[in-house]
Amino acid sequence: MPSMQKDIVVDVPIKDAYDQWTQFESFPRFKDGVKEVVQLDEKTLRWRANVGGKEEEWEAEIVEQMPERHVAWRSTAGTPNAGSVMFEPLGIDRTRVALEITYETPGTAERLGDALGVLERRVEGDLKRFKSFIEGVRTPTGAWRGEIHGGRVERGGGGPTEPLR
Repeated sequence: MPSMQKDIVVDVPIKDAYDQWTQFESFPRFKDGVKEVVQLDEKTLRWRANVGGKEEEWEAEIVEQMPERHVAWRSTAGTPNAGSVMFEPLGIDRTRVALEITYETPGTAERLGDALGVLERRVEGDLKRFKSFIEGVRTPTGAWRGEIHGGRVERGGGGPTEPLR
């Protein structure tokens, strides 16, 4: 399967960048083509997105999650994909967000789009929109501070999302 790596520096503390990234249901606000993300439980997400001009749905499992460090996932049904996002502090109010995605290009249109760099540009745009979003709100819309290791929830964070108070 093809893969790509992209990163961006956001001007917020690592805690804020990480906390916002765990609010998966907010992804349609900054991820192009994502129509809906429903968090079914602490580690299971249902996605609906426009991929290569077609609406696709899939479920994904979060297999690793360590607060302020790392989130990794893999699809379990539907469109095959996997990935991870790493968070690296670059000072008190700066964080590098590094995204790696592995995906399958099943059809001719998807393979052509991949060859033309369509997905790569979409991911770059998503990271830029995440930067604008989190820097604009300055405070995450929620947080989940639990940990997942090997697909097992090790320490819960109060449910799928935990609004900040």
